Amino acid sequence: MVKRVEKTEAEWREQMTDLEYEVMRRKGTERAFTGEYEGCKDPGVYNCRACGNPLFLSDTKYESGSGWPSFFEPLSEDAVTTESDHSYGMIRTEVMCSACGAHLGHVFPDGPRPTGLRYCMNSVSLRLVSEDE
Repeated sequence: MVKRVEKTEAEWREQMTDLEYEVMRRKGTERAFTGEYEGCKDPGVYNCRACGNPLFLSDTKYESGSGWPSFFEPLSEDAVTTESDHSYGMIRTEVMCSACGAHLGHVFPDGPRPTGLRYCMNSVSLRLVSEDE
């Protein structure tokens, strides 16, 4: 069970950079091919940058060519939550941190086996914790 993290918008704003706040709290998107983890192959666990909740294992990361870090499955069933996103005239599935509700990105049904899913995440929403930490 994931422990919920609750903060006011003022508290989130204080702890985040402008880009982090725009993406994680206002559901924005970083530009493709600009994020720190887009081409990263380092081992470890990708945690939520806002609250530290473990989200994805580096073993599930793959090169999708989309310009954002992509994973074929979350660390656990309760690591992330999803909901329908109808913004920008599209129908997509938004992915959020299950602990703090931070916007992480979207999931698409065009990923590799074994899941067939592509969790397309914003680097700014993630923090890679190496196996040594």
